[in-house]
Amino acid sequence: MSKDLISQENIVVGEIANGLPLTIPVYRLKGDGSGPSVYIQANMHGAEVQGNAVIYQLLEQLKTLKLRGDITLVPYANPIGCNQKSGEFTLGRFDPITGTNWNRMYRFNNALPAQIAEQHASSNEDTIRSALKDALVADITAQLNGPDYSLTTGKRIALNLQKLAHQADIVLDLHTGPISSQHLYCPEYAKNSAQYFNIEHVLLIPNDFGGAMDEASFCPWWSLSEELTKYGRELSVQVEAFTVELGSQEKIDLSAALEDAHSILSYLTHKGVFVDAAYQPKAMTRYGCMLDDYIAYYAPMGGMVEYLAPLGGHIKAGKPIAHILRMERYLCEQPLQTLSFDKDAIAILHFASASVNQGTELYKFFTNVFEL
Repeated sequence: MSKDLISQENIVVGEIANGLPLTIPVYRLKGDGSGPSVYIQANMHGAEVQGNAVIYQLLEQLKTLKLRGDITLVPYANPIGCNQKSGEFTLGRFDPITGTNWNRMYRFNNALPAQIAEQHASSNEDTIRSALKDALVADITAQLNGPDYSLTTGKRIALNLQKLAHQADIVLDLHTGPISSQHLYCPEYAKNSAQYFNIEHVLLIPNDFGGAMDEASFCPWWSLSEELTKYGRELSVQVEAFTVELGSQEKIDLSAALEDAHSILSYLTHKGVFVDAAYQPKAMTRYGCMLDDYIAYYAPMGGMVEYLAPLGGHIKAGKPIAHILRMERYLCEQPLQTLSFDKDAIAILHFASASVNQGTELYKFFTNVFEL
């Protein structure tokens, strides 16, 4: 395959205040139809830009490969968010009009899996797959074609992206944290696939819908599998979807992006997307954590923070994780406070700024960790 076989379309996802169209670039590569189709998007949150570099490196690799499955790649998935600046900083995590997290606006019509299971309890797997996929796309299309006054800007962007994602068998949503180590949000049913990404830390999530792209992609299929058991049918979950956390926000690193691309290509090789590709996962110990054991640690006091816990590092209960400096209290009490965490844990990410209010989310930790 050559670069000439990569097509680009700029899809319209809304209009800005001067009436001009709001567009998102979509790159497509065609396979021979014998493998699963893939959808990859990046930069839904404005400051989380590394995924765009990963998509660039993926395109550079993909143009040399022979594909079994179609691949769709969408950088700059949120053109409002990535331009939402305040001075030198990018905001873009929340819709500035509604205050809603940009990655919590996707849709799950939870009636569809039960309807498809009832209608196709005796159908073959291909028919069932096609029926739910068509129903999901039709449901999103109906939302987009409904009354124009019913959709916020963010919801319209999300639905247009989701319509693309519902046409794929594999969905990867590329994100970063504030200051973060790499980690993978992985549905529990797909934990064996996690070993094919070069990502050490894996967060296993249940069949609960909270509005995110990965959940919007896998929840209907997981629910369908559960509904079919009521009719004595067993059907494996037909779609795999992951949120891939690439590291920290507000920067790109093209060398790291190439490594990230190799990680994704290793997983896609395992899934049979390519003809004779040689990408393989790295040998490493991968650590898992259940979503209920992913603990947010909030600042017990305001001040200026020195973060001590190494990201990706294993910490012992009671060991220092941060210092908080409170200079206004220099003469009346101890101005330097040491914080600790009461559990053995792995530090995954921390707040981007040293300046924190009481109640700020300082860290997120894996607890009750196990090897995958």
